[in-house]
Amino acid sequence: MLRNQIRIIGGRWRRQLLSFPDGDGLRPTSDRVRETLFNWLGQDLHGQHCLDLFGGSGALSFEAASRFAERVLTFELNQHAYRQLQDNRKKLDARMIEVRQGDALRQLSGLQERFDVIFADPPFAANLLPQVLAGAARVLKPHGYLYIESAALPEISAPWEIHRQGKAGQVHYALLQLVHETAV
Repeated sequence: MLRNQIRIIGGRWRRQLLSFPDGDGLRPTSDRVRETLFNWLGQDLHGQHCLDLFGGSGALSFEAASRFAERVLTFELNQHAYRQLQDNRKKLDARMIEVRQGDALRQLSGLQERFDVIFADPPFAANLLPQVLAGAARVLKPHGYLYIESAALPEISAPWEIHRQGKAGQVHYALLQLVHETAV
């Protein structure tokens, strides 16, 4: 596999290679971690609506779509990464994926849609997970899941509960479940 490529590891686009640009803080979720995450979520996401707050390489968005998620909304701030996500979407004819350019955390408060799964893998140096935890609770369906990835996991408290967690090298990751209803 060439540098700046990811391989989709499961579903209808299994083994498909996708390119992504260089960028500050852009580091795709590894194959091993993605495999673990989608084992936790179940391999079939039929009918589920997913939100990827930090699209980056598209690894998590395209894995979810490959596993038959009904809808995947992806945000990406970096213009080059945004264009590559659009190109990869066209390459796969992935109509269930909508890619929006912009700051996901700023746009999160305006979303009216509720999601079954939210992916949050922000640039580690940006320390955005506290904001993600607050904003994601508003747009996640009751008992939905929030996947987070970071150099260190933040303290987790209500309305969140750790469903599963792991570590791969310097990367800590966790699947959180929304266990208490929050005000919308």
